[in-house]
Amino acid sequence: MMGSKKEFHSALFYEFCLEDHVPADHFLRSVDRFVDLNDIRKYLVPFYSDIGRPSIDPELLIRMLLVGYIMGIRSERRLCEEVHLNLAYRWFCRLDLGDAVPDHSTFSKNRHGRFRESDLFRQLFESVVTRCIEEGLVSGQRFAVDASLIEADTNRQNSTSKEEWKPEVINPAEALRAVREYLATLDDAAFGAATTVQPKFTSHSDPASQWTAARKGPAYFAYSANYMIDTDNAVILDVEATRSVRQAEVGAARTMIDRIADKFNLHPERLIADTAYGSAPMLDWLAQQRGIAPHIPVIDKSGRKDGTFERADFIYDADDDSYTCPGGKKLRQFRRAYKTPRSGADKDNTMRYRAKKTDCDTCGLKSVCTPREPQRKVTRSIYEPSRDIARNITKTIDYAISCKLRKKVEMSFAHLKRILKLDRLRLRGPCGAKDFFNGIGSMLSLDMYIQCKQFFALTYFMKFHGSSFLI
Repeated sequence: MMGSKKEFHSALFYEFCLEDHVPADHFLRSVDRFVDLNDIRKYLVPFYSDIGRPSIDPELLIRMLLVGYIMGIRSERRLCEEVHLNLAYRWFCRLDLGDAVPDHSTFSKNRHGRFRESDLFRQLFESVVTRCIEEGLVSGQRFAVDASLIEADTNRQNSTSKEEWKPEVINPAEALRAVREYLATLDDAAFGAATTVQPKFTSHSDPASQWTAARKGPAYFAYSANYMIDTDNAVILDVEATRSVRQAEVGAARTMIDRIADKFNLHPERLIADTAYGSAPMLDWLAQQRGIAPHIPVIDKSGRKDGTFERADFIYDADDDSYTCPGGKKLRQFRRAYKTPRSGADKDNTMRYRAKKTDCDTCGLKSVCTPREPQRKVTRSIYEPSRDIARNITKTIDYAISCKLRKKVEMSFAHLKRILKLDRLRLRGPCGAKDFFNGIGSMLSLDMYIQCKQFFALTYFMKFHGSSFLI
């Protein structure tokens, strides 16, 4: 029998409990078990006034931002609407049915105000990492580093070519916030001072972003998200925002290694990275100055395509400081002794070894050695011992294992872009990029922490209740 239509009548009193309406297997319940934000009020005390109207609880703002990161809600205006409507979001944010949701403009004021001044997002990220370390998810033995391009919140059409871009004529008092941040980072090694090469185009709304065509497609403006992870459980130990140039990304790797050592007292035995980090100064910094084994392919441009002898065909004698060519002749830096010893290195930190012209003239191998030059020259970097260390590591089984472990940092970027759909920045300027990457790093580390805890709990259950579990 067809039921009758029920008319809606509002009641004077309702008995309603949010706890009963959030599923037990909801992901926010797993997150809530491991989120501890009790210390942020104490941390933010110096950035609030002692008088005036009480502010919105900072923990509420952070919890709402976490909901946005977890659920892939890009817009702050839409985030406020979703928290207002969704019961699980309200439960996670500790809001009752009658509690008002903060206005979306509150997020912008706090992001660009006290949160940025206090470096709160960095503090939250480090607190998550600290908890992962305390739970034994980080050994600190093997680190992996990589960078990924994140598209900036800019319009490609709203830009100026390098011939017309003149930052010295910008008035900081009248400029946008992102432009002021750009001017403040012109001498920063991660941004303006990373390279002397000027980008082809510069964005008006976010000039610190880098014009790049690294994806072999249409060029766009982007920042680089640099991750340093521990390969045991892919926990992100540090995050750094830089320009999308190789020099800045390599410098960020150094910064993160030193910062992890100072903050968490972790000193890895090896660093795993791709060829972009295989420059001679970087390998020397790792092997000689930090005592870290570089599991990194060496950048080597000594190969030849014309069929003549390469530098690898010449044997170096460290005791004699000379090279021996395939014809058995010596190549040296100097043919006479100097009263004042000379290093022989030029401004590029490169030494040049030369054969005698008379030896090359009478050599039967000249046509396959140096057919166009009167004598053969071989260059050697002052960092060559460190490059040799890296080359020898590539021949070991440990290096083959490291190549597989390096994929874990790439999986973090894949999770960021393909699962969370955060392949484009929501904030502008260097500070906005740093806040965004720190927030994402906290979320990914927390996600890995939750997964590991659930896996350990499942393993424990199977160990002691294996038979009943399998049945």
